Amino acid sequence: MRAARPPYLLLTLGMLGVVLLTALGVWQIERRTWKLALIARVEQRMNAAAAAPPAPSSWPAVTSANDEYRRVTTSGTFLNGDETLVQAVTNEGPGFWVLTPLRQADGTTVLVNRGFVPPERRDPATRRAGDPHGPVSVTGLLRISEPEGAFLRSNDPAAGRWYSRDVAAIAASHGLSDVAPFFIDADATKNPGGYPVGGLTIVRFPNNHLIYALTWFALAIMLAAALLRTISGRGRAGVSASRRAAVRRLIGAARNLSRNPGPDARAHIGSA
Repeated sequence: MRAARPPYLLLTLGMLGVVLLTALGVWQIERRTWKLALIARVEQRMNAAAAAPPAPSSWPAVTSANDEYRRVTTSGTFLNGDETLVQAVTNEGPGFWVLTPLRQADGTTVLVNRGFVPPERRDPATRRAGDPHGPVSVTGLLRISEPEGAFLRSNDPAAGRWYSRDVAAIAASHGLSDVAPFFIDADATKNPGGYPVGGLTIVRFPNNHLIYALTWFALAIMLAAALLRTISGRGRAGVSASRRAAVRRLIGAARNLSRNPGPDARAHIGSA
């Protein structure tokens, strides 16, 4: 009986799988290192003393990696008539973010997310006490624009439906110019009348990379163990087959000798 040929293609694919799974585990370890560094940078920015927001000359260089969640402070006058409501879900429940343009002393404008209002406070007439007139100072976190909309929901400026804080689109809908490409999430300083409610920025970076890495490494070890069992099992099967063949040859030789033992064999049998 011919011995089964080893599945070289299957073994090759298995070894490639071990390499791939190990590489994925290493990649997740690298991602975890990057994520921990990111969290440390953001915490440092948030806890640092508030500084002036980027000047217009540096707006093109503003990026999420270098600037988001930086603590900033600025002053100016709110353009309350140009506020925009953006749908939001917060710890306070569903409602809206109130984004109001702030005209700064240099003539430029920055959008300020003044905070959250519930649906019953959507109408500005229900919170007039919270609309300051004249110079104000705003401190908060620099945030990067959120273009186009939310998942499966696109902003509709014509209908006044906003699902993301798209700075450029909001500015265009109000005919504003010289607008910073970022916005500011106001801190928890209480507004007159209690609305909008600021300081609701949630900074959360999922960090499951260690779990993912351990999962990939475990799968790599399991696959490697399965390959080793397969290879060692086939080796043992090969040895057993050789032994069985040798036994069969010995039995056949013994049968032949019994039929025609030869002179030495006959003499030996006779003397027994």
